[in-house]
Amino acid sequence: MTAADPRGIDLPTHWTPAQALAVFEIIELLRDQLWAAYGPAIQHALREELRSEPASIRVASDDPPF
Repeated sequence: MTAADPRGIDLPTHWTPAQALAVFEIIELLRDQLWAAYGPAIQHALREELRSEPASIRVASDDPPF
């Protein structure tokens, strides 16, 4: 059985806590290594992605935080 995720990823619900932790740790290591190798490129891509969003979705930088 899997848990439905709105982003389209179905996670197994039968993993033990130890198995879930192992997967979590692998993902964390992968994330750290990706950031070390591609951090500036990832930041650039994220900025470009934000620029391409419709203006109605973006928050103006001069808006005060909540």
